[in-house]
Amino acid sequence: MTSPAGPGLRRTLGVGDAVVIGLGSMVGAGIFAALAPAARAAGSGLLLALAVAALVAYCNAASSARLAARYPASGGTYVYGRERLGEFWGYLAGWSFVVGKTASCAAMGLTVGAYVWPEQAHAVAVASVVALTAVNYGGVQKSAWLTRVIVAVVMAVLAMVVVGCLASDRSDAGRLEFGTSVDAGGVLQAAGLLFFAFAGYARIATLGEEVRDPARTIPRAIPLALGIALAVYVCVAVAVLSVLGTAGLGQATAPLADAVRVAGFQGLAPVVRAGAAVAALGSLLALILGVSRTTLAMARDRHLPGALAAVHPRFQVPHRAELAVGAVVALLAATVDVRGAIGFSSFGVLAYYAVANASAWTLDTAPAARFVPAVGLAGCAVLAFSLPVASVAAGAGVLMAGAIAYGVRRGYRARRGVSR
Repeated sequence: MTSPAGPGLRRTLGVGDAVVIGLGSMVGAGIFAALAPAARAAGSGLLLALAVAALVAYCNAASSARLAARYPASGGTYVYGRERLGEFWGYLAGWSFVVGKTASCAAMGLTVGAYVWPEQAHAVAVASVVALTAVNYGGVQKSAWLTRVIVAVVMAVLAMVVVGCLASDRSDAGRLEFGTSVDAGGVLQAAGLLFFAFAGYARIATLGEEVRDPARTIPRAIPLALGIALAVYVCVAVAVLSVLGTAGLGQATAPLADAVRVAGFQGLAPVVRAGAAVAALGSLLALILGVSRTTLAMARDRHLPGALAAVHPRFQVPHRAELAVGAVVALLAATVDVRGAIGFSSFGVLAYYAVANASAWTLDTAPAARFVPAVGLAGCAVLAFSLPVASVAAGAGVLMAGAIAYGVRRGYRARRGVSR
């Protein structure tokens, strides 16, 4: 395995820190926004779609945990694919993660702007990106501390939503029942959209070089974070469905705020909007962390400019990678409406985890050990190609562009006699 050049990152994160960082990504803006489009796609099969997304996420989490314990370095699946499948597959995983999640960062910044000051959404988004990049620059412990605060606020808001909806006279358990016909294609598309919100546990693996005793910490933290996030998603989905029903949820523009209004708690709606903004900030913070660490790993291997591999001598963070990621995200947030890129980001995330499962498949030849990564790999492929056609086309096009760039670079270096 390739060793980092220069100083390494500081191992300061324990199990609790890692779980909180994972929760900061999963229980973020997705819970406030993903339920409505998923309900439109799945209809009365929304809870089934949630179960499918959770199953695929669990398989991916199990594969990621095993790999992270074996390869506790920054970069996540970029490192796993490189070590288990070869340089190209690691590169492709890193490429899909960096490009897709950079677009997601900009989308989260714009989500903050849309909730805080809709008329100046781009300006608020840029300010959010700059502020959180500065927090990350100061060290991962500062990021973990801020994420704890954000997770606590979001959990409190979601608890108010669940209790308010279920305690309301408008709540009706009959709205949770399946309809007479459930469209399998719609359920799978909804599962793909909901999977986007589950994918935050990757942030734990990409921080592998900053976790204490990673062989024990990461395999414990990933399932814990995923289990807590799943429990929260189920509770919120059931509570909101019991008030709005599938049709009402599918038509809602701000589903959780609409649910508390219909439940008779109009005063909670502004609190929910504030919670959505805080949740988006939490997702943005964790996304910048993950993208910068994968950028660091790819720069160490010269797939990205080598200058991005620098680690700050005092703060021991990949400061140049963080500044570069922050600058690109701020530019996107200032000039582009990236909400349409969420489908592409989902495609990229699923491609990333497909490589993770394929890598985990090679760890053990026993059929029982290969069952989970096989299910995860098949699930990623099915969900990726169940997304809207435009998202699949955009995602496949960007992955192909990355593969071509890799081939051109490799050919150029081969002609110059450079091994790496």
